[in-house]
Amino acid sequence: METWNAFNSAIQRRSPSALTLHHVVQRRAFAFCAQQDIAGSNPDAGSAQEQDDPSLSSFVSTLVPTLVVAVIFVSLFLLLRRKFKRNYEPRTFLGSLRPQERSPALPQGLLNWFGTFAKVPDSFVLNHQSLDGFLLLRYLKVASATCLVGCCITWPVLFPINITGGAGQKQLNLLTFGNVLDKNRYYAHVFIAWIFLGFVFYMVARESIYYVNLRQAYLLSPLYSSRMSSRTVLFTSVPKEYLDEGLLRRMFGKALKNIWIANDCEEIEKCVEERDKVAMKLEAAETKLIKLANMHRIKSMKKGGQSNEPLGNAVEANGESGSMAAKWVPTKKRPTHRLKPLIGKKVDTINWCRSELERLIPKIDALQATHRAGNGKFIPSVFVEFYHQSEAQAAFQSLTHHQALHMSPRFIGVNPEEVIWKNLKITWASRVVRNIMTISFVILLIVFWSIPVGFVGILSNIKSLIELAPFLSFLNKVPPTIFGLIQGLLPSILLAVLMALLPIILRLMAKIGGAPTLSAVELRTQNFYFGFQVVQVFLITTLTSAASASVTSILCKPMDAPNLLATNIPKASNFYISYFVLQGLTISSGALLGIAGLILFRLLGKFLDTTPRKMYKRWSTLSALGWGTVFPVYTNLTVIAITYSIIAPLVLGFAAIGLYLVYLAYRYNLLFVFNSNVDTKGLVYPRALQQTTTGAYLAIICLIGLFGIQAAPGPIVLMVIFLVFVVLFHMSLNTALEPLLKFLPKSLEAEEQSLLAAEDGVLAPNSSGTEKGSQVASNGMSSTDSPRKDLGPAPHKKPNLITKFLRPDIYTDYHTLRRLVPRGFADIVYDPVTERDAYYHPSISSQTPLLWIPRDSMGVSRQECHHSGRVIPISDEGAGFDEKGKLTWDTETARPPIWQEKIYY
Repeated sequence: METWNAFNSAIQRRSPSALTLHHVVQRRAFAFCAQQDIAGSNPDAGSAQEQDDPSLSSFVSTLVPTLVVAVIFVSLFLLLRRKFKRNYEPRTFLGSLRPQERSPALPQGLLNWFGTFAKVPDSFVLNHQSLDGFLLLRYLKVASATCLVGCCITWPVLFPINITGGAGQKQLNLLTFGNVLDKNRYYAHVFIAWIFLGFVFYMVARESIYYVNLRQAYLLSPLYSSRMSSRTVLFTSVPKEYLDEGLLRRMFGKALKNIWIANDCEEIEKCVEERDKVAMKLEAAETKLIKLANMHRIKSMKKGGQSNEPLGNAVEANGESGSMAAKWVPTKKRPTHRLKPLIGKKVDTINWCRSELERLIPKIDALQATHRAGNGKFIPSVFVEFYHQSEAQAAFQSLTHHQALHMSPRFIGVNPEEVIWKNLKITWASRVVRNIMTISFVILLIVFWSIPVGFVGILSNIKSLIELAPFLSFLNKVPPTIFGLIQGLLPSILLAVLMALLPIILRLMAKIGGAPTLSAVELRTQNFYFGFQVVQVFLITTLTSAASASVTSILCKPMDAPNLLATNIPKASNFYISYFVLQGLTISSGALLGIAGLILFRLLGKFLDTTPRKMYKRWSTLSALGWGTVFPVYTNLTVIAITYSIIAPLVLGFAAIGLYLVYLAYRYNLLFVFNSNVDTKGLVYPRALQQTTTGAYLAIICLIGLFGIQAAPGPIVLMVIFLVFVVLFHMSLNTALEPLLKFLPKSLEAEEQSLLAAEDGVLAPNSSGTEKGSQVASNGMSSTDSPRKDLGPAPHKKPNLITKFLRPDIYTDYHTLRRLVPRGFADIVYDPVTERDAYYHPSISSQTPLLWIPRDSMGVSRQECHHSGRVIPISDEGAGFDEKGKLTWDTETARPPIWQEKIYY
């Protein structure tokens, strides 16, 4: 009763309306207590209550519509895939991709592509897309396999134990821990927990070893080691006295190749942004003018007039600006704009843009020359390029400065396109403050976000909510099917919508916190978002669902609270069964269909893409995944499955199926649809593995709590012993693996040279046929021009399945996984300008953009190119109009004038 009195006094301090609601709840609770006493003395009444268990009906009500939606989505995907190849197989043909980046084309039949799809290995993603994408597929496979093994371990033992437990539960609740009354039966749960949760920790250790070996094979291979980023280190929080090239060269010695001291580029950045904005305005205006002229030409042709002038008339092209267009477009209809909204002077857009560009371009060229000469204002960050990868690793691993937090944190493998330049000016003191503020904000966000998420959890057990709030009693009149939808499907949908708002906020917090690269932002977002997923999607929902089912009975009989909680916490698993059904069927099929992307591409492109550039960008830009928000969603699903693995083993089955369906959807999209814009070098994977252990810890703690509620000392002691063991094992594992996740070992440099020599067909005199190499450049590139050979099979005999599983250190070692990484994927060659400007602020290296306008048959575009070309580069090649006057461009080659070859930094 103390809890009730505290609740009573707290409510009385609220507003009068809250007090009124409190009295209603109080009266209702005591009335329900009386009903419970009657039911307790009447066995038939109790039986009737037990039979009114909505768990199975809620599950069926969720499964049926979800399955129908999934079938519709997949059917639409199968039909639309053949018609809209750009949306469903862009990686097989896009000209903006290099040939080696493309995926094999699939047959265009309705179902005959399944075989080809199944034959493409997951490693194709590693070689042609990204390491992160390959590891996402591996995580989903491993998680699904872990849940499947969990079913094999738990179901044969725990289902009979739970079903015959004697607590009188019905339907799906019959299969949970809450149906067991005999305390001696809890030992079965203990030992099964030891086996399965021990298996989970083994899988984390095994996959961590796999990742370490794969990372080493990938980063030491020529595919990566020859890139500029592999031998460049970013130092942040550099003291002012060390922002000196001479001092830095003395510090790092002859190993240093290039230095880029970051500049404060606020002035030049504004100028470049203004130049690009004006250039795009000019391009849009030129395109509009040509389209107007072409439209009038078509109208003239319909009236029987002359259609065009001779194309390529040099006299007209060199004539007065706009004279060709004037034949078709009156002066008053030329593109114009106001210098200020509404009240500004109206000017001719083309002429105004040309004059502005004449002013801006020379100014920017002068500012860029100033910054390249080292005369700009320095900020506390430095990019240091070394001649070889090993030298960069040595600098990265060393303690660079004698004072704490100076020239730290350090980053290696930074792609210039991923740098968040404004964060490079952050000092070490500012970074500390920013971290404290952003982490505090995220914690507060968790606290306040719990209110709407808690409401969603209460909805999952709406019958108990109706007992507390009688004004909701009208829901009892709702048909059972609709009621099941409200209780089963609606909370899952609301939760998914609610959580969709989080990634934007969390990425912003990561950037404000001072992360200097997009990959660092993704890694920090992964931590933030996983915290949200566990607390909001899992813990809050579980506790509120269990509490809403128990609160009325607890108010009546507080002494029965332990038994009521022990019974109702396992019941909360019913919500997650629905959640797994939703994720496995609707989310995976929705990811395949991609209806939102299809609509945006087809409809918005038709109305918004008014220039060839916009059409090309929409055509050539592939969708990308945000690793920091994709991994936590499925990590949390795995955590939920592991947590409920002992108290509600049925969850494991739905988790295994759901995660595998998600794996198939992502496998298709990563092979044929998605691109990768951010490269974390696979670091999202070991972080996801570590976060997966949260499920094991929660399972242990939950079991200890449930055993404590039921006063079972023997199982408690055994679970505490197991908890101590796994904590010590986990700490030892992390201590051993931590340096291997950050650094590359010196010992493998010689091994890599041997492998490269074997590829080149060169054997050392003392090699005796083994993989011993000759001279190989220390940056990973072979020094011989011999024909390359396959490495052949791994240097160990083919193991059986059990041996391979138990010995990842041997059968997924560096030499084995190195064979997954290709050598000749792309020629890594940099021209002198790229090498010079690689790590300058983009505004310093930014070139004047090339404008792209459509070519017409009247010569208007030729004349506009001639006159605008005096100010800015411009081309009318590769774009034009069809017979209806619709703007078109050459999608076959997809190499328009503005195309730029991808640089592998």
